[in-house]
Amino acid sequence: MSITREWKQHKGTLVDSVNGFDVIECKTCYFKHIIPIPTDKELENIYREEYYTIEKPLYFKRMEEDIDWWNLVYSDRFETFEKFLGPDRRTLLDVGSGPGYFLLQGKKRGWIVQGIEPSRHAAEYSRKLDLDIIEEFLTPELSKGLRIYDVIHLSEMFEHVPNPIEMLQLLHNLLLPDGLICIVVPNDYNPIQQTLRTVCDFEPWWVAPPHHINYFTHNSLVKLLERIGFEIILSESTFPIDLFLLFGDNYIGNDSVGRSCHKKRKNFELNLNRAHFNDLKRKMYRSFAEAGIGREIVIFGRKLEIR
Repeated sequence: MSITREWKQHKGTLVDSVNGFDVIECKTCYFKHIIPIPTDKELENIYREEYYTIEKPLYFKRMEEDIDWWNLVYSDRFETFEKFLGPDRRTLLDVGSGPGYFLLQGKKRGWIVQGIEPSRHAAEYSRKLDLDIIEEFLTPELSKGLRIYDVIHLSEMFEHVPNPIEMLQLLHNLLLPDGLICIVVPNDYNPIQQTLRTVCDFEPWWVAPPHHINYFTHNSLVKLLERIGFEIILSESTFPIDLFLLFGDNYIGNDSVGRSCHKKRKNFELNLNRAHFNDLKRKMYRSFAEAGIGREIVIFGRKLEIR
């Protein structure tokens, strides 16, 4: 028997309960999210001071170790932007820009890039790469001082946003006509995770409030973007690293096993690229997206004018 939970204007079927938060399939928003939803004020200190020191203390070091792989990941995205835009359209805003390597890739390709990053530690790191970083949260007030961009990129950020609908409306206004948006979010409650839960007795490790507020599928994210006024031009996944859990390599809470699995994923993608089969990899990841698997969802959308 299903249980319904309600909080303010949000109402939906209870999916999970973790650490005092409920995950609901929200009938108001049409995607899963936690209730109660933390306020901006409650999240401010986490993302300004704690995220890269307490939540992810090894993030910068690991990114430096994996930079060849990350550059391949980022190159795929810039190649997609360049395919769908004219040669003179090269301005980009990265919202939640972290240590800045995505922006650095764009800068090296001749793009005019700017980042918005609330973390003091990440902003300082990025500035050492000679990048233009606004050390703030993106708000309607802040947006008034920004230019209008050809591309807006959000990677592993949208799951943290208290009001994704309001955020997308703001981003739509910050894009030039026919501008592009790229959103990358965890693919949670996917079939592999559900298999691990129902057959292998795994707990839902991916439910991580208050950091992760929203939980999207390919379909729910696509529908949300379309509601706001975007046309979907490409939908991909990333490597389904949770397959290793089905194989018996339990990396949950085990950093050494996790790094070993990640190394195998890196080798797989880097070797395909060296053999000039990167297009094959991307074709495979598009097929994964259609099947609803892959560790992350990668959606590219084009701005439509709202009439």
